[in-house]
Amino acid sequence: MKIVIVNRFFAPDQSATSRMATSLATGLAASGFEVEAIASASFHDDPSRKLPPSETIDGVGVTRIDAARFGRGRTFGRALDYLSFHAGAAWGLLRRVSPGDVCVVCTDPPLMSISALPALVIRRAALVNWLNDLFPEAAFGAGMMRGDGLIGRILLALRDFSVRRAAANVAPIERMAAALRSRNAERAKISVVHHWSEGEALKPMPRGLSPFRRDWGLEGKFVLGYSGNLGRAHDFTTLIEAADRLRARKDIAFLIVGGGHRLGWVISEAARRKLPNLLIRPLQPEARLRECLAAADAHFVSLLPAFESSVVPSKFYGVAAAGRATLFVGDRRGEIARLLEDGDCGASFEIGESLFLARAIERYADDPVLVDRLGGNARRLFEARFSRDRGLAAWRDVVMSCATRPASGRLRGPARPRDPARPGRMS
Repeated sequence: MKIVIVNRFFAPDQSATSRMATSLATGLAASGFEVEAIASASFHDDPSRKLPPSETIDGVGVTRIDAARFGRGRTFGRALDYLSFHAGAAWGLLRRVSPGDVCVVCTDPPLMSISALPALVIRRAALVNWLNDLFPEAAFGAGMMRGDGLIGRILLALRDFSVRRAAANVAPIERMAAALRSRNAERAKISVVHHWSEGEALKPMPRGLSPFRRDWGLEGKFVLGYSGNLGRAHDFTTLIEAADRLRARKDIAFLIVGGGHRLGWVISEAARRKLPNLLIRPLQPEARLRECLAAADAHFVSLLPAFESSVVPSKFYGVAAAGRATLFVGDRRGEIARLLEDGDCGASFEIGESLFLARAIERYADDPVLVDRLGGNARRLFEARFSRDRGLAAWRDVVMSCATRPASGRLRGPARPRDPARPGRMS
């Protein structure tokens, strides 16, 4: 049996989906599985850079599709990037998979499982949907299309079809799994496997040891950081307003390290308000992620409530691994808010509660003992629930249970009963 993972980006790309796909692939390879990956030949943040057509990364054979590379600047160009990758990856699967193989198809690009399905049916391989987000629900939440419109209904029907035909569907949170069940997905085919981060690579570092604090002029300050994609699903208005409220506190700084759709707005809004306490830096290499996360005393995470069941702010898991508290802005009844309360490792605020967010930042800045305690709690929560070893154990269970299920949706033999206590049912 061979495992093939399909995701638009793979190492050395540093996007969130690339990191997760690479971590899963290399982890399964280290466990003794034969693993291959199909990805594009470009980087998510620089389409002009081209990767080799094939290579081996930590035991994983990577085949790269020379898809269109217009980038994320224009909707039409992005659509062409998606479509060309769909076609190239489907052809690659037809050439590379064999009967009994298991194909893990990610949701970057959206609906990739629909394009992969014909090849997997022909080759009698099993389909596993790794639903890192729910499309088209995420597009509905972003206002990019209407859920009750013709296109929205067609896309939902296609996604639901791929879910029914899959041997298994893996969601990172229970609320996403519940959304699938509400669409009449077969319960036995849905597993919840939380995202994870590299616990050893991101083990806590005293803030004073991060060279970024010196390089970026942050020594002697309390730093609230944000690291990763500034996407459509995230709120930054509350953060900017809190920074504005705290402009007089010379000992408090706001640090944003990343890029994405909302970065331009953040830059222009910070300039319009003439914020002296907001520092923006580009994404840093993965080798320096630990230092980058350690540069902040606490981290900001956000998710618009409309995306609670369709998008997971995976940066939280890296923040927890780094032993830092989280200040979350979004649905106070949502996944991240619940984790912060259960783990006693941060605080949550509704969208627009900039005054309360500012007060919490001041409290943290004035009480380093509290911040250290919350950061220690975050690391303990990570080790108990979101370590890579735990995630890989869950995935091994999912993969082995799918080895006898082809993508036609009919079992070759009796399915092994799934015990809710097994790792593949983590919640």
